[in-house]
Amino acid sequence: MSIATPSSHFTDPVPSGVARHPWGLCECLTMQHRFVVRHLVVRPDQSLSLQSHFHRAEHWLIVSGSGRATISGVTFDLYEEQSVDIPVGATHRIENHGKVDLHLIEVQTGAYLGDDDEVRYD
Repeated sequence: MSIATPSSHFTDPVPSGVARHPWGLCECLTMQHRFVVRHLVVRPDQSLSLQSHFHRAEHWLIVSGSGRATISGVTFDLYEEQSVDIPVGATHRIENHGKVDLHLIEVQTGAYLGDDDEVRYD
């Protein structure tokens, strides 16, 4: 199931398997041994928390919209069809500075992919 929800409909019920967050929506597409693939929708003027992980790396691919990524203190813009690798232990966040939803695919890889492998800084 794909998330094709315009920003104005974030109060609508979400499909099963889709989690609502203050910044938008998250859908787990697949969860396997040593990797997880998620579809994230970040609403305009929202951002994920600054965070890091002890056991996993991440790869973000921008599907539509644009975002401002901060990785290990370096900030840069990402646009459709661009991607970035986030090494294990790197602080990171992405912000939607555009006027439309930011859709990205997040691939998590590593020996441990539990939700508790997260340190939040804000």
